[in-house]
Amino acid sequence: MYDIERESQNKIAKAYQRFSMRYQAFLDRINGQKALRWSVLAVLYLLYFVRVFYYQGWYIVTYGLGIYILNLLIAFLSPKIDPELENDDDENFDPVLPTGGTPKKSKDDEFRPFVRRLPEFKFWYSLAKAIVVSLFLSSTRLFDIPVFWPILLGYFIILFAITMRKQISHMIKHKYLPWSSGKKKYDFKQAGASQANVSPNNAYYNAPQQQSVGITTSFSAPKPGAGLGAFQTQPMQPQSTLTMYMPQTK
Repeated sequence: MYDIERESQNKIAKAYQRFSMRYQAFLDRINGQKALRWSVLAVLYLLYFVRVFYYQGWYIVTYGLGIYILNLLIAFLSPKIDPELENDDDENFDPVLPTGGTPKKSKDDEFRPFVRRLPEFKFWYSLAKAIVVSLFLSSTRLFDIPVFWPILLGYFIILFAITMRKQISHMIKHKYLPWSSGKKKYDFKQAGASQANVSPNNAYYNAPQQQSVGITTSFSAPKPGAGLGAFQTQPMQPQSTLTMYMPQTK
């Protein structure tokens, strides 16, 4: 009896592990497809709001969804390290965030991208889970609690305005923007032209020739960039010759 129960638990654990691995692989595949992810999410939210508007219900569910989205949005716009939570007992404490959105003080300042408290993929994933739960709750009238919806709408607008005002004040106070900007772009054409002028082949052939004492050379090397046709069309050059000077004995 105990062995049978243990085998059933092992099968359930293995099935759950296989499902978790496949689900994680699916998330990894769609991680780079940002446009597709947000397009599908926008369609799901549109379907939900059309459903709520058509059936005139589930206002409590919609209000909870709006509060949850507002909390996610604040975490998405906030930096990962809040300077107000740092230990400011030190006299040399600088509350300005070292992000890419801050104005550069000099040309030697290093570019530092804006690091969010809630990354973009987790933000999308949380929104997707929220809309799936909301669609499930709106599939039955059990959660359609009667309420005067203009009160909920007015309270949400006031709460949204106060929260965003506080977030914008935080951005102005600490001089940062919720996105990365100011990164210096690399010009591949200009860099390639500059490297071509100082390539090792040009430096070798443009350098003055130096002759060693006691050695004479007459070797003609092909120019850089010449193909096999250059060796076929050019006449054969004499091979290098070495002349050894022996000291004369009386």
